[in-house]
This record gives sequence, structure tokens and C-alpha cells, in this order.
Amino acid sequence: MYSHGSESLIRQAREIQDSELQKFYSRLVKLLQFKEVSHELVDSLHRLYLILSANKYSRTLPSELQQNLVPLLSSPSEQLQVLSSAVLRETLPPCGEEKNIAQLNSHAAALLLSQAGSKDDLSDLCAQLIRSLEIRPPDGPAPSLMHTLPFVNSILTHCPECLTADHVILLSKKLVDWLRYASIMQVGGASSGGFFSGSRSRQPAPIAELDGTVSGDFFTVLCVGQGFTEDQWMNVYSFSVLRHWLLTYRGVSNDSMVVDADDRSEVDGSVVSMVSATSSSSRLLSPKERLREKSFQYCQRLIEQCDRKALKKTDTDLQKACLVEAVCILDLLCAEDPSLVYRVFPCVKALFGRLSSDLSFARVLVPVAQFYLNHGEMAAVDCESVWKLVFSQFPAELFNDPFLAHDFLRFLRLNLEGLQRAAPHFTRYFPNFLKFLAWDSPATLEDFVDLLPSLVTAGSAVELLHTLLDLPCLSATLVLQLRSTSLPISDPGSRGLLSLDAFRNPAFRGLFLFLLRTEAGSGDTIERLSTLHDLLAEAAEWPRVVHCAQTVPVLLHVYFNTVITVADEKLLAHLILVMLERSNLLLNMPTYCKEIHRVFSSQLLRLCKLHPSLVVDQSQELLEFAGATANVYSKEEVYTHVVWVLGEYLSLSSDSRCSVRLITSCFESLEAVLFEITSSAPPPGSVCPAPKVITTLMSALAKLASRSHDLIPRVSLFLSKMRNVTKGGSVPWCSDEEDVVAIVTRGEELWSLLKTPGVAQSVLTPPPYVNAPRWHRDSNLALPLQLRALTALTHSP
Repeated sequence: MYSHGSESLIRQAREIQDSELQKFYSRLVKLLQFKEVSHELVDSLHRLYLILSANKYSRTLPSELQQNLVPLLSSPSEQLQVLSSAVLRETLPPCGEEKNIAQLNSHAAALLLSQAGSKDDLSDLCAQLIRSLEIRPPDGPAPSLMHTLPFVNSILTHCPECLTADHVILLSKKLVDWLRYASIMQVGGASSGGFFSGSRSRQPAPIAELDGTVSGDFFTVLCVGQGFTEDQWMNVYSFSVLRHWLLTYRGVSNDSMVVDADDRSEVDGSVVSMVSATSSSSRLLSPKERLREKSFQYCQRLIEQCDRKALKKTDTDLQKACLVEAVCILDLLCAEDPSLVYRVFPCVKALFGRLSSDLSFARVLVPVAQFYLNHGEMAAVDCESVWKLVFSQFPAELFNDPFLAHDFLRFLRLNLEGLQRAAPHFTRYFPNFLKFLAWDSPATLEDFVDLLPSLVTAGSAVELLHTLLDLPCLSATLVLQLRSTSLPISDPGSRGLLSLDAFRNPAFRGLFLFLLRTEAGSGDTIERLSTLHDLLAEAAEWPRVVHCAQTVPVLLHVYFNTVITVADEKLLAHLILVMLERSNLLLNMPTYCKEIHRVFSSQLLRLCKLHPSLVVDQSQELLEFAGATANVYSKEEVYTHVVWVLGEYLSLSSDSRCSVRLITSCFESLEAVLFEITSSAPPPGSVCPAPKVITTLMSALAKLASRSHDLIPRVSLFLSKMRNVTKGGSVPWCSDEEDVVAIVTRGEELWSLLKTPGVAQSVLTPPPYVNAPRWHRDSNLALPLQLRALTALTHSP
């Protein structure tokens, strides 16, 4: 885990003697008394941190050293701030130490937060910090507001219970002041004179918008200038914590909320506030209501500011980020006060109309879709255009955007119930959704494990199964789509890829278009799957395709866990046919095929165990699969389980429709396969069949013969011949002697059992009460009485 040198340093730190440690403390105290920052001081602090962190138990530093370390938290050198904060966090704070919030910065805040040992400590610290926002000390240093507010936000993240109604009133008032009444003049304005103008002649200049024009309204995070005042910085910090604050104060009781008569919202001169004042001027607002009103005005102004064309690319990105935050805050405000929906919706609707044609704003439109989902019904608006854009266009064109993928899938996961109610047709877009998974499987697998159950319906189950099996092909197709658009045909980099040539070939275009479809319903799968797999053969080794293939078995288990809850027997029978068919129609990736076969085998057993009648319903297809000798070598796992299912459930006890004729037909098919594979060597290029296949075939034949006694002589003859296999030396169909012995032993057991047909039937086809005994519940037996007596004895004093 560590290098040899690191382990040596850690061992030295752990084994340091107390006398040497005291000398080190004394030398460090002397170094701390000098004002300049020396390399020796930095190295000593590094060593002290290593000594403290390498030990299991926290240490208490000498008081003199502790007192000298605390001032370093406000040192001009950030390196000393980091080191002193790290050292002090590894030590036990002195008993009864007063929390010092005067010289507050991010490192001092992290120290105070780590030293809070309980919720009471956090509550006291939170109260102290919130009081400092309102009451500035008449003498002595005051804590920096720009560090205090984020620190309060961190405390509320860890312990929202420490918030009281008084805190809500105070902090809501301060947020209103910072959001709405920050200075509109910038620090360090342009000079009013010429070149020789001194600093005295400089006049404060007004703040500007991102397009360079002078701002005509209140300050926001999208205003620019040469420098900013403290209240302007607090405006920025307030907006950054506003959403978390609105979520946090919901749980606080409103009992002590009072109306604030000193409300400046009605005397503000901005255009936005004059419009909104008409709805609130007739009454005084409580602190919460006032904050909601000012937050609405602030977000509305941000949306207006984003109409301006920014001069810098970074400012354009900032506009997008602010739009996301503004729409999320408006969503919260409407959830808290539904009467705001009618004032907010026109603004959000206009924003959607403006941005819907520009896919670069896709991440902004996801929270817009959230707003429509939450409040569209109340506003009585048609949301179909929103769903079509988000569900159809976004995944189809922006599947390679990892940030959009995260936002989009998170939106789906958090709103499954709401979408099923407001937009139940969203499930038909699952071929589009799966493009995110096909492109970046490791990052999105967890999301789709949660999403997939909601996409499985009785109408889409078959197509969804085919789509999951074709995910590696979809992954390769998405890669080809991007390469096709980014590399011209004449480009040398586009040559040499047969799959890319096939993608551009009109003769095969339909195959790829089916994989790239946006909606379900155009067909369960395509007829020329084998052709598609041949075209994409070289893609089997692409890393993106390999990663995608590794996720399919996981999703198949989730799929089958869900489909058994929504499907009837007819649909389950169809799924069995799909599994038999697709076991031979997979992209040629050996590991992938092996994993899919393993999943198919386990799920086939599961479906037949839940509904044994499926075996009779699909007996023709199962017999056709089991009767093909080639399946023994190419699909060994699936073949073994199909044979086991036929032998186990093809009986009158499982389905009254099972006839002697059907049993005989199945017996003859399996007998022919078993005779063929045990009488000759495997085909060239194939390995010998596993012993499990042969023993399963023998067991299935014995089971079928026990249900139709006319077949017993035939299987007994074959089993008796198997007893003499070992006498002739090695056999061509099995290369391991131990395996041959095991097969012969199994054959002898079955042969002995079939000598007494009545016993064979009871053993090989036991009645249901033997397979699922209820002796511990049957009151007619003595076992329940014995169990109760033993229980009373073991639990008695």
C-alpha cells in the first residue's frame, strides 16, 4: 500500500520516544516565535502532522505549542494555514476552550467543525456564528462574513436540527439584504481624469452587465466590475447557498415567525420589484415570505440577464450555471408557495421557448422539465413538447455528454412516480435512454439498475430483452456514428475500418438505424442480426464495447426479476423462445456469450419452476433445441439446463396435458443426442462435452423412462453398455479418466434404480409433498410436539 520509504517514516513516527518528542515540541515552539516563514518551520509542521496522524490515539499538545499554532490559522501564508489546521484537527482540544470565530477562514472553519463533538456543540457554534452576522463587535476584529455564511451552511448540512425559528428569521433577513440591496457601484472604478490623474480623482463606477453595458438594476452574480465590495461578495455567497437554505428551513416551526414591518420591498425602485410589488404591497411580509419574494425577483433578473450576449466564453458558461440554479430555486419557491406558480410559469415557459432550439442549453432544460413536471398540472399547460425534446432529442444527439447524462438519469430516477403519472409514455423511449448506458457503461450502470424496473412493461418486455442483448452492438454503432461525422470519407483515419464502411453503406443503413431508433414499437428485433454481428466483428475488442458488454448480465438479472411480476404465462413462454433463439445470435465476444448463456440458464430454470406448464407449452421448441447435437458444443450451459428442465417437468404431476407420446418423443430426441456424443469424437475445433452434459442427459432419460415404463429397457440397455466403457481404455468423447469414472458411476446408479420401476418413479419423480415437506406444521404428526418440547427445554431457565 505504501512505498518502503513511506513505511519507514510512519514507523519512525509511531516509535518516537516521549523524551525526543518533548525536545521536538520545544524546538517547534522556538521556531514559531519568529515572524518569518522558514523551511525548517514548514518541515517541522509536516513532521508534527505525521507524528500525530500516524498514531491510533489523539494526543494533547503542550499548551504553549497549542497557543502558538492557533494564530497560524490566520497567517498570510496559506501553507501555514493548511498545516496548522491539519495539526490541530489531529489533537484533542483543550478543555473549556472558547470557540474563536474572530479570525475565521476556510481552514479555521474546518477545524471548528471537526472539534464539535456533539449536536449541542454544533448548535452552540451555529448560534454564535448567526449572531455574529447581525451584531458586529464594537471593538476587536469581526469575523469575515464571506467565511461565516459558508460555514453556517456547512453546519446546517451536517446538522439541520440545530436551526431554530429565531435563526430562520435572522438569516432570512440577512439573505434578503445581501441578495437585494448590495451596492451597485464597483470598487476601483475608472479614472475621471487623464494619464496623470491620481488615486484621489478616481470616482466609483457603476457595475456592468456581461455584455459590457452599464447595469440599470440591482446587483446579481452576473454583474461584473473591476472589484467588488463585501456586500457584493455576500450577494454572490447568498445566491450560492440560497437553494440549500430554502430546503433546510422547511422543517422549522412557524410558531415564532413574526411579521416584519421594516420591509423595503415596496420602496425599491427597480422595474422588477415594482411589478412584483402589486401582489404584496397590501400586506406586510414575514421574513420567510419576504425572502421568497426577493428570491423570485433575483431569479427573474438572472433569467433576464442571460438574454444578453456575454463577451467571454467563461461568462457564457456562468450564465448557463446561473440559469440552472435560478430555475431550481423557482421550483422550490413554487413548491413552498403554490400561489407563485401563476407568476413564475410565464417566465419559465418563455425560457423554454427561447432555449429549446439550442442543444447547448440542454443541461438548463432538464430543471425546466422538472419545473413542468412539478407544476404543469396546476398551471394547466401542455407538457408534450417538453417531454418530446427531453426524451427524444437529448439522448439521441447528446449521448456522449457525461454531464447531461448524469443530470438526465438523475431526473428520471428521482421522478419515476411523477413521470408515470404525468407522462406514462416515457417508457417507450427506452431505446433512446439506453444510449447513455451504451456510451458510458461504468458511469451509468447504477442509474439503470434503478431505472430498468420502471421500463419493463408487458407490452415492451420482448423488445427490451432484445435491446439489452444488443447493447454491445449499440455501443459500437454510437462510436461509428461519431467517427462518421467527425472523419470525412477522404480522411485517412476513416479508412481501414470495415465496420465504418458498412455504416456508411446504404445497403446496411437500415440495420444501424434500427439500433439508433429513438422509440420502441418498430419491431422487437431485426431479421439480419447475424449479418450485423459480422459487420461489427472488429468492434468486439473496442474498450467501450467491452465495458458495455460487462453490464448486460447485471441488467438481465434486474430485467427478469421485474418481468416475472408483470408478465403472464403467454409472455413468459415468448421470452423462453427469445432466450433459445438469441443464445446463438450474440456479438462474437467469448466472455460475453458465456455470461449471457449463464444468465439464460438460471432464468430458464427459474421461469419453469414458477410455471411448470411452460415446458409443455413450448415442448416443440425445447425439443428442437435439445435435439440439435451442435448445441452441446456451442451452448453447453444453456443446453444442459434445457435438458434438465425437460426431464424434470415433462410429467403428469407438473401438467395434466403431458402425454405418453410427448414423453416418448422427448426421450427419442435426447437418446439420439446422447448416443451420438458418446460414440464418436467431438467435431474438429470443439472440445469434449463436459461430464455434466452427459450425466444430465442420462438422468433426463431415466426420469422420462420412469414415467413410461416401456422405455425402461431402452435406457437400461444403454446404461449397461456404459458400464463397460472403462474396460476398453480411453474414450474419444472424454479426455479425463476421473470424469469417465464419474459418468460410469452415475450410469450404474441409474441402472440399478430402474430395476425396480416403482421405486425409480418415486425417487426420480417425487410427489410434491416430498419436495416441499411441511412436517413441522402438520398437527397429525408427532414432530411438531417434539419441536415444541425441545424449544421449551432450551429456553427454560
